[in-house]
Amino acid sequence: MQYSHAIELKVRDYECDQQAVVNNGVYQNYLEHARHEFLKSRGIDFAAVTGSGVNLVVTRAELDYRKSLVSGDLFRVRSLVRQASRVRFEFHQDIVRLPDETLMLTAKIIGTSLNQQGRPFVPELLRALFDEN
Repeated sequence: MQYSHAIELKVRDYECDQQAVVNNGVYQNYLEHARHEFLKSRGIDFAAVTGSGVNLVVTRAELDYRKSLVSGDLFRVRSLVRQASRVRFEFHQDIVRLPDETLMLTAKIIGTSLNQQGRPFVPELLRALFDEN
């Protein structure tokens, strides 16, 4: 898969559980941060979109955990967005540990946009992202 965006992060001690590995829920934070940075890199400010009355929401999250990150690990989150239907989009993301590029997690995050009446739609500003792929 050809990812169109990537960011690098480092595991912080407080993100680990009693087993000394990153807690499973923390991966969702990593993925969300990467999606927001992806949008920002394309000139889309998540807060501004929300302020305009458009809510970008996750409707489904599929995560496949492969291996565990531990405190101090450097890693990269790679992202790609595609239109899934008339009113849905999906982010394909993965997390790889650095520097060995070990695949730690793969994810498909499905979402939609809700207008001010709470109806799903895909705004024009997101449609431009689909044309990149």
